Amino acid sequence: MRNLTLLTDLYQLTMGYGFYRQNKHEEEVVFDLFFRKNALITYSLFAGLEQAMDYLLNWRFTEADIEYLRSLKLFDEDFIKYLRNMRFTGDVYAVREGEPVFPGEPILTVKAPLIQAQFAETALLNIINHQTLIATKSSKICRATAGNGVVMEFGLRRAQGPDAGINGARAAIIGGCSSTSNVIAGQMFDVPVAGTMAHSWVMDYPTEYEAFRAYAEAYPDNCLLLVDTYDTLRSGVPNAIRVFKELKAAGHKPKGIRLDSGDLAYLSKKARKMLDEAGFPEAIVCVSGDLDERSINSLIQQGAKIDSWGVGTRLITSEDLPALGGVYKLAAVIGKDGSVTPKIKLSDNTAKITNPSFKKLYRLYDRENGMAIADYITLHDETVDDTKPLTLFHPVETWLKHEAENFYAVELQHTIVKGGKLVYEFPKLMQIQAFSKGQLSRFWEEYLRLDVPQLYKVDLSKKLHALKIGMIDRIHENAKKGKNNE
Repeated sequence: MRNLTLLTDLYQLTMGYGFYRQNKHEEEVVFDLFFRKNALITYSLFAGLEQAMDYLLNWRFTEADIEYLRSLKLFDEDFIKYLRNMRFTGDVYAVREGEPVFPGEPILTVKAPLIQAQFAETALLNIINHQTLIATKSSKICRATAGNGVVMEFGLRRAQGPDAGINGARAAIIGGCSSTSNVIAGQMFDVPVAGTMAHSWVMDYPTEYEAFRAYAEAYPDNCLLLVDTYDTLRSGVPNAIRVFKELKAAGHKPKGIRLDSGDLAYLSKKARKMLDEAGFPEAIVCVSGDLDERSINSLIQQGAKIDSWGVGTRLITSEDLPALGGVYKLAAVIGKDGSVTPKIKLSDNTAKITNPSFKKLYRLYDRENGMAIADYITLHDETVDDTKPLTLFHPVETWLKHEAENFYAVELQHTIVKGGKLVYEFPKLMQIQAFSKGQLSRFWEEYLRLDVPQLYKVDLSKKLHALKIGMIDRIHENAKKGKNNE
């Protein structure tokens, strides 16, 4: 197992040293991890929690780490000695992996001594940003099939390195992929693996027919043939049918064919017709080749006859949006008496103004149909009374209001780590996928659609909103007077 303790930015260590020198390092604080709205991602599937907690709970500065830090000549020996013994001792609250989440929501909260909470920032963002990004892309791709076949993750060779390939495959499964071509990911996460042959297999034999027959001999009950090496309709599909007839005569059931290039809509329809007429209506048509949610949606609209989708590059790299942009911000300082001092970051960009204080995240569901109505962020000491109507309002455009009635509220964050100890049992990956599909089914299609989705409501409680506006006003007033923003 690799020691990733130094998977951090230098400024986490230099700030930590400054906190230590000022005797602020043990001050208890609250940090929130969340992502901001952008044009391409209006919802996300939270992913990467298990790997993030594995990092957090296994900090160990090795002797090599200590010697390296000493060689930087940035820290005194007392601080280096402190780091040698530093372990995470705080609390972590987070939504479940696979949960649909929305911009501005605290999806993971760290409550810990300042030096620990600050040091955790880079690695938590690195792990969670990546997996959440790929899980979200996978969700969009899988939803684009509209139930027309399954999606296989084929991205390992195009991923940005082994870690991105392995954890990207994990995230793709959370998002809905049925399997992965990545064998080590299959082993590590106990998920199905899938794959057949490359063009090199066909090219190595004197003829396409001989190549297909040789593969059928090796896998008579799992024979899926790549038919576009030379000429898909004139030789590929006819040779596949010839071999399928031989398999059928021997008592075996051919699996199908794969198309990797060309006009997939046209070729899939022609191939389907040829297979059906030859007596193989159950043989599947699998396609691959630079697919994503938009190309899949287009193929379905064109009436393509496709049963299985192999998606690689554009999934594993999230080609149209290569970074999620999640952030990790200080929200509160906790006094020794348990008092909460809220903190806020201001900006000329409204979307970058943070929500202050220690908070809770709720989801409101309609009691009649079980569908999600809105998400609701409150102060940590607030509860939601779902026995009476609740007025929701847009946090910025406050005149936009909605009266929620006949609803029930569910708190989304769970306690993951308490006092530096893991108190949460991580489910199996396929269980996370099933959970995620179930949660997505509780959102109306207009919130999830690819183009111009309806904005899902994420509102603040009256107390939290009043606190936020009051802090903004006070900071601006102090700035006019030339005072520190206390």
